[in-house]
Amino acid sequence: MLKGHLDMIVLAALAGAPAHGYAVIQEIHRRSGGAFDLPEGTIYPALQRLEKAGLLSSRWTTAESGRRRRVYTLTRRGRLALADHRAVWQRFIEAVGGMFGHADHATARTDR
Repeated sequence: MLKGHLDMIVLAALAGAPAHGYAVIQEIHRRSGGAFDLPEGTIYPALQRLEKAGLLSSRWTTAESGRRRRVYTLTRRGRLALADHRAVWQRFIEAVGGMFGHADHATARTDR
């Protein structure tokens, strides 16, 4: 279900605030109502790919526990890409909704 949409989902998860990789996983899980339970092996390559593309930047921080972790932030380019993805996604939702709406009308007509 995520194929082709993972990058947009990761960008959306980071739109609210910078986060480290595991926090991104948790945010995706939370915002999807538990539907997306992604392994670290999926998220970290996506974060690296998005950073390489200039859509994210990162910096090393030290947590209260003393553990170092990389925190990712959307860049200006990343925010623009997310806005573009959202617009495309909205058009897609409307198109699919229209198709289902037409199918419902066709079914209702044949049932009469």
